[in-house]
Amino acid sequence: MTEADDRLHPKRPLLAASIACFRDGKVLVARRGKPPSDRLWSLPGGMVELGETLAAAALRELEEETSVTAEVVGLADAVDVIARDGSGAVERHVAVIAFAGRWRSGDGDVGPEAVEIAWVAPEELVAMDTTPGLAAVVARAALLVP
Repeated sequence: MTEADDRLHPKRPLLAASIACFRDGKVLVARRGKPPSDRLWSLPGGMVELGETLAAAALRELEEETSVTAEVVGLADAVDVIARDGSGAVERHVAVIAFAGRWRSGDGDVGPEAVEIAWVAPEELVAMDTTPGLAAVVARAALLVP
């Protein structure tokens, strides 16, 4: 069974971390290149590895996906991503812990999971095709990054 298979119809919620990385008032977002959020804009992030802290996972995912480094400045939100199949059974359940971060280095490059990245003003997110609730998460994160 592959990692992707393990994420379908899980026995318990999976744990993921993401980060809203801010630079000069703009947040870094990535357009996903793989399901389940294929072609949607979202924060860089992914699954927490065994023995890894939530913040370390968010920073690792940011660097792996975009080649950007940041520092965590606070916890922005916790988001439940629950999807059901046609029969009503839980197909996916991921608890995502979203951090607010301050940019340290890197202009950003696409990685293996993102087909495009962009630095955008938080208010621009409402006009973009994003994962559900992204604009609200980013708005909360922006309050933590002076």
